[in-house]
Amino acid sequence: MEELLGRRVPWSAEAEQAVLGSCLIDPSCLPDVMTAVRGADFYLPQNREIFETIFSMFTFAKPIDPVTVLDEMKVRGVYHDEGSQQYIRELMRLTPTAANVLKYAAIVRDQALLRNVISVCEETVEAASSGAGEAGDVLDLCEKKIYALRQDRVVGGLMPVSQVVNSVYSNLSELAASGQPIPGIPTGFRDVDRRIMGMNKGDFILVAARPGMGKTSIGLNICLNAAKATGKTVAIFSLEMSREQLVTRFLSSEGEIPLGNLLTGNLTMDEWKRTAHACAAVSSLDILVNDNPTLTVAEMNAQCRRLNNLGLVMIDYLQLMQGSGSKNSWASESRQQVVSDISRMMKIMAKELNVPVLCLSQLSRANEQRQDKRPMLSDLRESGSIEQDADIVMGIYREGYYGLVGSEMCIRDSPNLTELIVLKNRHGETGKDNLQWQGEYTTFRDADRWHNE
Repeated sequence: MEELLGRRVPWSAEAEQAVLGSCLIDPSCLPDVMTAVRGADFYLPQNREIFETIFSMFTFAKPIDPVTVLDEMKVRGVYHDEGSQQYIRELMRLTPTAANVLKYAAIVRDQALLRNVISVCEETVEAASSGAGEAGDVLDLCEKKIYALRQDRVVGGLMPVSQVVNSVYSNLSELAASGQPIPGIPTGFRDVDRRIMGMNKGDFILVAARPGMGKTSIGLNICLNAAKATGKTVAIFSLEMSREQLVTRFLSSEGEIPLGNLLTGNLTMDEWKRTAHACAAVSSLDILVNDNPTLTVAEMNAQCRRLNNLGLVMIDYLQLMQGSGSKNSWASESRQQVVSDISRMMKIMAKELNVPVLCLSQLSRANEQRQDKRPMLSDLRESGSIEQDADIVMGIYREGYYGLVGSEMCIRDSPNLTELIVLKNRHGETGKDNLQWQGEYTTFRDADRWHNE
Protein backbone atom coordinates (compact mmCIF):
# COMPACT_ATOMS: atom_id res chain seq x y z
CA MET A 1 0.00 0.00 0.00
CA GLU A 2 2.80 2.40 0.93
CA GLU A 3 4.64 1.63 -2.30
CA LEU A 4 1.50 2.30 -4.32
CA LEU A 5 0.81 5.64 -2.70
CA GLY A 6 4.38 6.79 -2.29
CA ARG A 7 3.55 7.96 1.22
CA ARG A 8 2.92 6.50 4.65
CA VAL A 9 -0.25 4.64 5.56
CA PRO A 10 -2.64 6.87 7.56
CA TRP A 11 -2.32 6.00 11.25
CA SER A 12 -1.40 7.73 14.48
CA ALA A 13 0.92 5.89 16.84
CA GLU A 14 0.40 8.57 19.50
CA ALA A 15 -3.42 8.34 19.37
CA GLU A 16 -3.46 4.53 19.47
CA GLN A 17 -1.07 4.49 22.44
CA ALA A 18 -3.06 7.23 24.21
CA VAL A 19 -6.33 5.26 23.90
CA LEU A 20 -4.72 2.14 25.38
CA GLY A 21 -2.95 4.11 28.11
CA SER A 22 -6.21 5.84 29.07
CA CYS A 23 -7.97 2.48 29.40
CA LEU A 24 -5.21 1.24 31.71
CA ILE A 25 -5.07 4.44 33.79
CA ASP A 26 -8.84 4.88 34.17
CA PRO A 27 -10.94 1.81 33.27
CA SER A 28 -14.12 3.84 33.96
CA CYS A 29 -13.73 5.43 30.50
CA LEU A 30 -14.11 2.04 28.80
CA PRO A 31 -17.90 2.23 28.13
CA ASP A 32 -17.37 5.40 26.08
CA VAL A 33 -14.29 4.04 24.33
CA MET A 34 -16.00 0.80 23.32
CA THR A 35 -18.73 2.70 21.47
CA ALA A 36 -16.23 4.97 19.69
CA VAL A 37 -13.56 2.60 18.44
CA ARG A 38 -13.06 -1.09 17.62
CA GLY A 39 -10.10 -3.43 17.60
CA ALA A 40 -9.93 -3.42 13.79
CA ASP A 41 -9.38 0.35 13.89
CA PHE A 42 -5.89 -0.08 15.38
CA TYR A 43 -3.19 -0.25 12.73
CA LEU A 44 -0.32 -1.69 14.79
CA PRO A 45 -0.97 -5.41 15.49
CA GLN A 46 0.39 -5.12 19.01
CA ASN A 47 -1.98 -2.26 19.82
CA ARG A 48 -4.87 -4.22 18.32
CA GLU A 49 -4.07 -7.25 20.50
CA ILE A 50 -3.95 -5.18 23.66
CA PHE A 51 -7.22 -3.41 22.88
CA GLU A 52 -9.02 -6.66 22.06
CA THR A 53 -7.73 -8.14 25.31
CA ILE A 54 -9.07 -5.17 27.28
CA PHE A 55 -12.36 -5.36 25.35
CA SER A 56 -12.76 -9.05 26.23
CA MET A 57 -12.03 -8.38 29.90
CA PHE A 58 -14.53 -5.52 29.94
CA THR A 59 -17.19 -7.75 28.34
CA PHE A 60 -16.80 -10.38 31.08
CA ALA A 61 -16.57 -7.76 33.86
CA LYS A 62 -12.98 -8.65 34.80
CA PRO A 63 -10.87 -6.15 36.73
CA ILE A 64 -8.60 -4.15 34.42
CA ASP A 65 -5.14 -2.95 35.33
CA PRO A 66 -1.64 -3.52 33.91
CA VAL A 67 -1.11 -6.76 35.84
CA THR A 68 -4.47 -8.37 34.94
CA VAL A 69 -4.17 -7.28 31.30
CA LEU A 70 -0.74 -8.90 30.99
CA ASP A 71 -2.07 -12.09 32.58
CA GLU A 72 -5.05 -12.14 30.18
CA MET A 73 -2.70 -11.64 27.24
CA LYS A 74 -0.84 -14.78 28.31
CA VAL A 75 -4.14 -16.70 28.41
CA ARG A 76 -5.04 -15.42 24.91
CA GLY A 77 -1.62 -16.31 23.54
CA VAL A 78 -0.65 -12.75 22.56
CA TYR A 79 1.98 -12.17 25.26
CA HIS A 80 5.38 -11.51 23.74
CA ASP A 81 7.87 -12.28 26.51
CA GLU A 82 9.22 -9.25 28.32
CA GLY A 83 8.45 -6.93 25.41
CA SER A 84 4.74 -6.85 26.27
CA GLN A 85 5.43 -5.92 29.90
CA GLN A 86 7.75 -3.10 28.89
CA TYR A 87 5.28 -1.84 26.28
CA ILE A 88 2.39 -1.74 28.82
CA ARG A 89 4.54 0.34 31.16
CA GLU A 90 5.47 2.61 28.24
CA LEU A 91 1.80 3.14 27.35
CA MET A 92 1.00 4.38 30.84
CA ARG A 93 4.07 6.62 30.89
CA LEU A 94 3.21 8.25 27.54
CA THR A 95 -0.44 8.98 28.50
CA PRO A 96 -0.65 12.04 30.75
CA THR A 97 -4.43 11.79 31.38
CA ALA A 98 -7.52 9.86 30.36
CA ALA A 99 -9.64 13.01 30.22
CA ASN A 100 -9.24 13.34 26.43
CA VAL A 101 -9.70 9.67 25.58
CA LEU A 102 -12.67 10.26 23.26
CA LYS A 103 -10.59 12.70 21.21
CA TYR A 104 -7.83 10.08 20.95
CA ALA A 105 -10.40 7.47 19.92
CA ALA A 106 -11.84 9.78 17.25
CA ILE A 107 -8.37 10.17 15.72
CA VAL A 108 -7.88 6.39 15.67
CA ARG A 109 -11.30 5.88 14.05
CA ASP A 110 -10.72 8.57 11.41
CA GLN A 111 -7.33 7.16 10.47
CA ALA A 112 -8.86 3.70 10.15
CA LEU A 113 -11.57 5.10 7.88
CA LEU A 114 -8.92 6.69 5.65
CA ARG A 115 -7.12 3.33 5.40
CA ASN A 116 -10.40 1.65 4.43
CA VAL A 117 -11.02 4.28 1.75
CA ILE A 118 -7.54 3.61 0.36
CA SER A 119 -8.26 -0.13 0.38
CA VAL A 120 -11.51 0.39 -1.55
CA CYS A 121 -9.68 2.54 -4.08
CA GLU A 122 -7.01 -0.14 -4.49
CA GLU A 123 -9.68 -2.79 -5.10
CA THR A 124 -11.36 -0.51 -7.63
CA VAL A 125 -8.07 0.09 -9.44
CA GLU A 126 -7.39 -3.67 -9.48
CA ALA A 127 -10.88 -4.43 -10.80
CA ALA A 128 -10.62 -1.74 -13.48
CA SER A 129 -7.13 -2.84 -14.53
CA SER A 130 -8.01 -6.52 -14.78
CA GLY A 131 -10.70 -5.91 -17.38
CA ALA A 132 -12.79 -8.65 -15.79
CA GLY A 133 -16.02 -6.66 -15.74
CA GLU A 134 -17.85 -3.84 -17.43
CA ALA A 135 -17.23 -0.24 -16.43
CA GLY A 136 -20.68 -0.07 -14.83
CA ASP A 137 -19.92 -3.13 -12.70
CA VAL A 138 -16.66 -1.60 -11.46
CA LEU A 139 -18.43 1.67 -10.66
CA ASP A 140 -21.19 -0.18 -8.80
CA LEU A 141 -18.56 -2.09 -6.82
CA CYS A 142 -16.83 1.12 -5.80
CA GLU A 143 -20.05 2.90 -4.84
CA LYS A 144 -21.30 -0.11 -2.89
CA LYS A 145 -18.09 -0.35 -0.85
CA ILE A 146 -17.90 3.40 -0.21
CA TYR A 147 -21.55 3.39 0.82
CA ALA A 148 -20.85 0.49 3.17
CA LEU A 149 -18.05 2.51 4.76
CA ARG A 150 -20.42 5.43 5.31
CA GLN A 151 -22.99 3.16 6.95
CA ASP A 152 -20.37 1.47 9.09
CA ARG A 153 -19.21 4.70 10.73
CA VAL A 154 -20.12 5.14 14.35
CA VAL A 155 -22.60 7.99 14.12
CA GLY A 156 -24.47 7.54 17.37
CA GLY A 157 -25.33 5.33 20.25
CA LEU A 158 -27.54 5.30 23.28
CA MET A 159 -28.96 8.75 23.98
CA PRO A 160 -30.68 9.99 27.13
CA VAL A 161 -34.44 10.15 26.63
CA SER A 162 -34.36 13.72 27.99
CA GLN A 163 -32.46 14.82 24.89
CA VAL A 164 -34.95 13.05 22.63
CA VAL A 165 -37.84 14.70 24.47
CA ASN A 166 -36.30 18.11 23.90
CA SER A 167 -35.92 17.35 20.20
CA VAL A 168 -39.52 16.16 19.90
CA TYR A 169 -40.80 19.21 21.78
CA SER A 170 -38.85 21.54 19.49
CA ASN A 171 -40.32 19.82 16.44
CA LEU A 172 -43.81 20.15 17.91
CA SER A 173 -43.25 23.88 18.52
CA GLU A 174 -42.08 24.39 14.95
CA LEU A 175 -45.08 22.46 13.59
CA ALA A 176 -47.51 24.49 15.72
CA ALA A 177 -45.90 27.76 14.62
CA SER A 178 -46.08 26.76 10.95
CA GLY A 179 -49.84 26.23 11.11
CA GLN A 180 -49.56 23.12 8.95
CA PRO A 181 -52.18 20.45 9.66
CA ILE A 182 -49.78 17.57 8.95
CA PRO A 183 -46.07 17.14 9.80
CA GLY A 184 -44.96 15.65 6.48
CA ILE A 185 -44.91 16.70 2.85
CA PRO A 186 -48.49 16.66 1.50
CA THR A 187 -49.52 14.26 -1.24
CA GLY A 188 -52.19 16.73 -2.35
CA PHE A 189 -54.98 14.31 -1.46
CA ARG A 190 -56.83 15.56 1.60
CA ASP A 191 -58.04 12.32 3.17
CA VAL A 192 -54.85 10.42 2.39
CA ASP A 193 -52.75 13.11 4.06
CA ARG A 194 -54.87 12.94 7.18
CA ARG A 195 -54.45 9.20 7.36
CA ILE A 196 -50.69 8.93 6.79
CA MET A 197 -49.74 12.36 8.26
CA GLY A 198 -48.13 13.33 4.98
CA MET A 199 -44.87 11.95 3.67
CA ASN A 200 -42.37 12.23 6.50
CA LYS A 201 -38.59 12.46 6.47
CA GLY A 202 -36.89 9.08 6.22
CA ASP A 203 -40.08 7.32 5.09
CA PHE A 204 -39.97 4.63 2.41
CA ILE A 205 -43.41 4.78 0.77
CA LEU A 206 -44.65 2.18 -1.71
CA VAL A 207 -47.58 2.68 -4.10
CA ALA A 208 -48.57 -0.58 -5.81
CA ALA A 209 -51.08 -1.42 -8.52
CA ARG A 210 -51.74 -3.64 -11.49
CA PRO A 211 -50.45 -2.36 -14.88
CA GLY A 212 -52.68 0.37 -16.28
CA MET A 213 -54.35 1.13 -12.95
CA GLY A 214 -52.70 4.56 -12.73
CA LYS A 215 -49.70 4.16 -10.43
CA THR A 216 -47.42 6.37 -12.56
CA SER A 217 -50.17 9.00 -12.79
CA ILE A 218 -50.73 9.11 -9.05
CA GLY A 219 -46.97 9.23 -8.46
CA LEU A 220 -46.59 12.21 -10.79
CA ASN A 221 -49.63 13.86 -9.18
CA ILE A 222 -47.99 13.53 -5.77
CA CYS A 223 -44.70 14.95 -7.08
CA LEU A 224 -46.47 17.92 -8.68
CA ASN A 225 -48.49 18.60 -5.53
CA ALA A 226 -45.44 18.27 -3.26
CA ALA A 227 -43.34 20.64 -5.38
CA LYS A 228 -46.15 23.23 -5.34
CA ALA A 229 -46.79 22.96 -1.60
CA THR A 230 -43.19 23.00 -0.35
CA GLY A 231 -41.03 24.72 -2.98
CA LYS A 232 -38.46 21.99 -2.41
CA THR A 233 -36.63 19.94 -5.02
CA VAL A 234 -38.43 16.81 -6.22
CA ALA A 235 -36.21 14.19 -7.89
CA ILE A 236 -37.90 11.72 -10.23
CA PHE A 237 -36.15 8.60 -11.49
CA SER A 238 -38.17 7.09 -14.33
CA LEU A 239 -37.05 3.67 -15.52
CA GLU A 240 -40.09 3.19 -17.74
CA MET A 241 -40.97 6.51 -19.39
CA SER A 242 -38.86 9.21 -21.04
CA ARG A 243 -38.49 12.75 -19.74
CA GLU A 244 -40.67 14.04 -22.53
CA GLN A 245 -43.46 11.59 -21.73
CA LEU A 246 -43.40 12.56 -18.05
CA VAL A 247 -43.49 16.29 -18.78
CA THR A 248 -46.35 15.77 -21.25
CA ARG A 249 -48.30 14.11 -18.44
CA PHE A 250 -47.48 17.02 -16.15
CA LEU A 251 -48.89 19.45 -18.71
CA SER A 252 -52.00 17.34 -19.23
CA SER A 253 -52.70 17.21 -15.50
CA GLU A 254 -51.82 20.82 -14.75
CA GLY A 255 -53.69 22.34 -17.70
CA GLU A 256 -56.54 19.81 -17.79
CA ILE A 257 -55.77 19.13 -21.43
CA PRO A 258 -56.60 15.72 -22.90
CA LEU A 259 -53.38 13.72 -23.14
CA GLY A 260 -54.29 12.48 -26.59
CA ASN A 261 -54.46 16.05 -27.89
CA LEU A 262 -51.01 16.83 -26.48
CA LEU A 263 -49.55 13.71 -28.05
CA THR A 264 -50.97 14.54 -31.48
CA GLY A 265 -50.69 18.32 -31.33
CA ASN A 266 -54.38 18.56 -32.25
CA LEU A 267 -55.22 21.41 -29.85
CA THR A 268 -57.96 24.00 -29.88
CA MET A 269 -57.13 27.66 -29.36
CA ASP A 270 -58.25 27.43 -25.73
CA GLU A 271 -56.11 24.32 -25.21
CA TRP A 272 -53.09 26.11 -26.65
CA LYS A 273 -53.61 28.86 -24.06
CA ARG A 274 -53.95 26.34 -21.24
CA THR A 275 -50.84 24.55 -22.50
CA ALA A 276 -48.85 27.78 -22.33
CA HIS A 277 -50.05 28.45 -18.79
CA ALA A 278 -49.28 24.86 -17.79
CA CYS A 279 -45.76 25.12 -19.27
CA ALA A 280 -45.11 28.25 -17.22
CA ALA A 281 -46.49 26.70 -14.04
CA VAL A 282 -44.54 23.44 -14.38
CA SER A 283 -41.33 25.25 -15.37
CA SER A 284 -41.47 27.29 -12.16
CA LEU A 285 -41.32 24.14 -10.04
CA ASP A 286 -38.04 22.60 -8.88
CA ILE A 287 -38.58 19.15 -10.39
CA LEU A 288 -35.62 17.14 -11.71
CA VAL A 289 -36.03 14.08 -13.94
CA ASN A 290 -33.63 11.25 -14.79
CA ASP A 291 -34.89 8.69 -17.31
CA ASN A 292 -31.82 6.41 -17.38
CA PRO A 293 -33.31 2.87 -17.26
CA THR A 294 -30.11 1.25 -15.90
CA LEU A 295 -29.79 3.24 -12.69
CA THR A 296 -29.02 1.46 -9.43
CA VAL A 297 -30.01 2.63 -5.95
CA ALA A 298 -26.40 3.62 -5.26
CA GLU A 299 -26.36 5.85 -8.34
CA MET A 300 -29.67 7.45 -7.39
CA ASN A 301 -28.39 8.05 -3.87
CA ALA A 302 -25.18 9.62 -5.18
CA GLN A 303 -27.13 12.01 -7.42
CA CYS A 304 -29.55 12.99 -4.65
CA ARG A 305 -26.76 13.72 -2.18
CA ARG A 306 -25.64 16.58 -4.44
CA LEU A 307 -29.02 18.36 -4.12
CA ASN A 308 -29.22 21.07 -1.46
CA ASN A 309 -32.98 21.54 -1.15
CA LEU A 310 -34.23 17.99 -1.68
CA GLY A 311 -37.77 17.35 -0.45
CA LEU A 312 -38.95 14.14 -2.16
CA VAL A 313 -37.59 11.30 -4.30
CA MET A 314 -39.82 9.22 -6.60
CA ILE A 315 -38.84 6.03 -8.41
CA ASP A 316 -40.93 4.48 -11.21
CA TYR A 317 -40.84 1.56 -10.72
CA LEU A 318 -39.23 -1.00 -8.39
CA GLN A 319 -39.36 -4.14 -10.53
CA LEU A 320 -37.44 -2.44 -13.36
CA MET A 321 -34.47 -1.65 -11.14
CA GLN A 322 -31.16 -3.48 -11.28
CA GLY A 323 -29.27 -4.89 -8.35
CA SER A 324 -26.03 -3.32 -7.20
CA GLY A 325 -24.01 -5.84 -9.16
CA SER A 326 -25.76 -5.03 -12.43
CA LYS A 327 -26.03 -7.84 -14.95
CA ASN A 328 -23.65 -10.18 -13.20
CA SER A 329 -25.64 -10.18 -9.94
CA TRP A 330 -28.68 -11.62 -11.67
CA ALA A 331 -26.78 -14.75 -12.55
CA SER A 332 -25.88 -15.57 -8.92
CA GLU A 333 -28.94 -14.24 -7.07
CA SER A 334 -32.62 -14.90 -7.40
CA ARG A 335 -34.72 -11.99 -8.63
CA GLN A 336 -36.61 -12.03 -5.32
CA GLN A 337 -33.34 -11.55 -3.42
CA VAL A 338 -32.31 -8.74 -5.77
CA VAL A 339 -35.62 -6.92 -5.24
CA SER A 340 -35.39 -7.44 -1.48
CA ASP A 341 -31.89 -5.93 -1.47
CA ILE A 342 -33.14 -2.99 -3.54
CA SER A 343 -36.01 -2.28 -1.12
CA ARG A 344 -33.65 -2.43 1.84
CA MET A 345 -31.23 -0.03 0.15
CA MET A 346 -34.07 2.38 -0.63
CA LYS A 347 -35.08 2.46 3.04
CA ILE A 348 -31.46 3.18 3.95
CA MET A 349 -31.35 5.88 1.27
CA ALA A 350 -34.48 7.53 2.71
CA LYS A 351 -32.90 7.62 6.17
CA GLU A 352 -29.55 8.88 4.91
CA LEU A 353 -31.05 11.63 2.73
CA ASN A 354 -33.63 12.39 5.46
CA VAL A 355 -36.43 12.75 2.89
CA PRO A 356 -39.39 10.57 1.92
CA VAL A 357 -38.69 8.13 -0.92
CA LEU A 358 -41.80 7.26 -2.95
CA CYS A 359 -41.45 4.10 -4.99
CA LEU A 360 -43.99 2.63 -7.39
CA SER A 361 -44.42 -1.13 -7.65
CA GLN A 362 -46.41 -3.65 -9.62
CA LEU A 363 -48.79 -6.13 -8.06
CA SER A 364 -48.78 -9.79 -8.99
CA ARG A 365 -51.75 -11.47 -10.66
CA ALA A 366 -52.82 -13.04 -7.37
CA ASN A 367 -55.65 -10.55 -6.88
CA GLU A 368 -57.05 -11.43 -10.31
CA GLN A 369 -57.94 -14.88 -8.96
CA ARG A 370 -60.01 -13.49 -6.07
CA GLN A 371 -63.59 -12.32 -6.19
CA ASP A 372 -62.55 -9.21 -4.23
CA LYS A 373 -59.76 -7.83 -6.36
CA ARG A 374 -58.65 -5.16 -3.93
CA PRO A 375 -54.89 -5.32 -3.39
CA MET A 376 -53.29 -6.97 -0.37
CA LEU A 377 -49.72 -6.88 0.96
CA SER A 378 -49.19 -10.43 -0.23
CA ASP A 379 -49.89 -9.31 -3.82
CA LEU A 380 -46.60 -7.42 -4.07
CA ARG A 381 -44.52 -8.92 -6.87
CA GLU A 382 -41.24 -10.51 -5.79
CA SER A 383 -42.11 -9.06 -2.44
CA GLY A 384 -39.36 -10.54 -0.27
CA SER A 385 -38.83 -7.93 2.43
CA ILE A 386 -40.62 -5.07 0.65
CA GLU A 387 -43.56 -4.89 3.04
CA GLN A 388 -41.14 -5.06 5.98
CA ASP A 389 -38.86 -2.30 4.71
CA ALA A 390 -41.65 0.07 3.68
CA ASP A 391 -43.07 2.49 6.24
CA ILE A 392 -46.25 3.01 4.20
CA VAL A 393 -47.75 0.74 1.54
CA MET A 394 -50.69 1.94 -0.56
CA GLY A 395 -52.59 0.02 -3.22
CA ILE A 396 -54.74 1.45 -6.01
CA TYR A 397 -58.10 -0.14 -6.79
CA ARG A 398 -60.50 1.10 -9.45
CA GLU A 399 -63.58 -0.93 -10.25
CA GLY A 400 -63.83 0.76 -13.63
CA TYR A 401 -60.55 -1.02 -14.46
CA TYR A 402 -62.45 -4.30 -14.26
CA GLY A 403 -65.59 -2.93 -15.91
CA LEU A 404 -67.48 -2.72 -12.62
CA VAL A 405 -69.19 0.10 -10.78
CA GLY A 406 -69.09 0.19 -6.99
CA SER A 407 -72.24 -0.50 -5.07
CA GLU A 408 -71.40 1.06 -1.69
CA MET A 409 -70.19 4.51 -2.66
CA CYS A 410 -69.80 6.16 -5.99
CA ILE A 411 -69.47 9.49 -7.70
CA ARG A 412 -72.72 10.53 -9.35
CA ASP A 413 -72.67 9.70 -13.03
CA SER A 414 -69.05 8.53 -12.87
CA PRO A 415 -67.55 5.04 -12.96
CA ASN A 416 -64.07 6.36 -12.15
CA LEU A 417 -64.22 6.12 -8.39
CA THR A 418 -60.78 5.00 -7.19
CA GLU A 419 -59.80 3.63 -3.82
CA LEU A 420 -56.35 4.42 -2.50
CA ILE A 421 -56.00 1.71 0.13
CA VAL A 422 -53.41 2.17 2.88
CA LEU A 423 -52.30 -1.42 3.50
CA LYS A 424 -49.54 -0.57 5.96
CA ASN A 425 -49.03 2.60 7.94
CA ARG A 426 -46.23 2.83 10.47
CA HIS A 427 -47.56 6.18 11.65
CA GLY A 428 -51.21 5.35 12.18
CA GLU A 429 -54.19 3.34 11.02
CA THR A 430 -54.82 1.64 7.71
CA GLY A 431 -57.92 2.05 5.56
CA LYS A 432 -59.12 3.39 2.23
CA ASP A 433 -59.77 6.85 0.84
CA ASN A 434 -61.66 7.69 -2.33
CA LEU A 435 -60.23 9.59 -5.28
CA GLN A 436 -61.65 10.48 -8.67
CA TRP A 437 -59.75 9.24 -11.73
CA GLN A 438 -59.77 11.63 -14.69
CA GLY A 439 -58.35 9.40 -17.38
CA GLU A 440 -58.22 11.93 -20.20
CA TYR A 441 -55.96 14.14 -18.07
CA THR A 442 -54.08 11.19 -16.48
CA THR A 443 -54.73 12.63 -13.05
CA PHE A 444 -56.43 11.90 -9.73
CA ARG A 445 -58.43 14.40 -7.70
CA ASP A 446 -60.08 14.36 -4.28
CA ALA A 447 -63.55 12.88 -4.58
CA ASP A 448 -66.65 14.21 -2.83
CA ARG A 449 -68.41 11.11 -1.54
CA TRP A 450 -71.96 10.32 -0.72
CA HIS A 451 -74.03 7.21 -0.31
CA ASN A 452 -76.36 6.03 -3.01
CA GLU A 453 -79.95 6.43 -2.04
